[in-house]
Amino acid sequence: MEVSIVRIGNSKGIRLSKTILEKYNLKDRVEMILDKGQIILKPISKPRKGWEKAFEKMAENGDDKLYFNDVFEDENLEEWK
Repeated sequence: MEVSIVRIGNSKGIRLSKTILEKYNLKDRVEMILDKGQIILKPISKPRKGWEKAFEKMAENGDDKLYFNDVFEDENLEEWK
């Protein structure tokens, strides 16, 4: 795909269509990789984004309980000392 370079203040940039922005999940920031004469733009992913609030909600609902004990009855704790 060919795109034009446009003036943005004292700099220059490219415009990306809404379709491309949505398709590749590009938001306010991207990671720019310079590799062997190529410029690669990648969405910045934050895989743990929102986990803190989700954990708080789990604690409020009582959903943060262990499914089983973290120490087993036949476990020898002395061997870890």
